Amino acid sequence: MAKKKWKKQKRKNIRWPAVVAGVVVILLAFVFSLKNLSSPFTDNQQENEAQSHQQFIERLVPHAQELQDGYGVLPSIILGQAILESNWGKSTLASKYNNLFGIKAYGDQKKVSLETKEFVNEEWITIQGDFKVYDSWEQSMDDHTQLFVQGVDWNPALYEKVITATNYQEAAQALQDAGYATDTGYAQKIIQVIETYQLNQYDRR
Repeated sequence: MAKKKWKKQKRKNIRWPAVVAGVVVILLAFVFSLKNLSSPFTDNQQENEAQSHQQFIERLVPHAQELQDGYGVLPSIILGQAILESNWGKSTLASKYNNLFGIKAYGDQKKVSLETKEFVNEEWITIQGDFKVYDSWEQSMDDHTQLFVQGVDWNPALYEKVITATNYQEAAQALQDAGYATDTGYAQKIIQVIETYQLNQYDRR
């Protein structure tokens, strides 16, 4: 009687490791299959995103270089700001109202009121702002360049160093020093975008 009980227990001890091992193998196979299924989708998504980014850049480059020829603003700065400010042209302000640079509207200018974030007293706050509305991205780029050329009413030379900068690092820092954005890390963000996508290759000097 005792012998029969021992054999039964022994069979149980042998069976459980085999079951556990089988479950582990099945789980590993399932995880591996999911990984293989998701990888092509992820790769395609990244490829489409990269292609979309390149198309955005190529769309703006010709006019950006025309503006450099006419006024001296580096295309890398124009492109870098357009990418950063408009999220590759996908922001509401850019996609619906053709405002690539977040340029504010004053007085009777054609405008739209939207929420925006600004860095005030060392913290980000959401405010309602009036922004210019343009007929095209190129028109937005023209106005953006004229802001650098003409400055503002209280200081026509406010952005002079952006125009006279010999490289994108100087120009980006000049933008921040002039107070173009409230973000204290604005210059570094512009530089990072330019270097990540090698936008300085479009500069003609």
